[in-house]
Amino acid sequence: MCLAVPALVKSVDGTAAQVELGGVERVVSLALTPEAREGDYVLVHTGFAIGVVDEEEAQATLTLLRELVETYEVDELFYEAGLSEAQPSEPDDYQLAPGLAVDLSKLADT
Repeated sequence: MCLAVPALVKSVDGTAAQVELGGVERVVSLALTPEAREGDYVLVHTGFAIGVVDEEEAQATLTLLRELVETYEVDELFYEAGLSEAQPSEPDDYQLAPGLAVDLSKLADT
């Protein structure tokens, strides 16, 4: 399953943007969304802004993500949906790719 999350564009420098999500800032590529400007919300997936959304849609999506984080354990989100077979096990030396991953649990605190 892939997930794109809305993030607020804090600044733009050419084809890169500093975005903020849940208090975490990351640099993402605007190669796919050159129309994005400071103050816009963009959908971020794997380090790329893949679409620009209005603030109302962004806030609605963030609210739903907060509700998921507050309601379910991560295992429940996948295993209860019958997707446990589809979820590969993580290797023992698994590490998040720097700059690409955002801990959604931080949304519960905002």
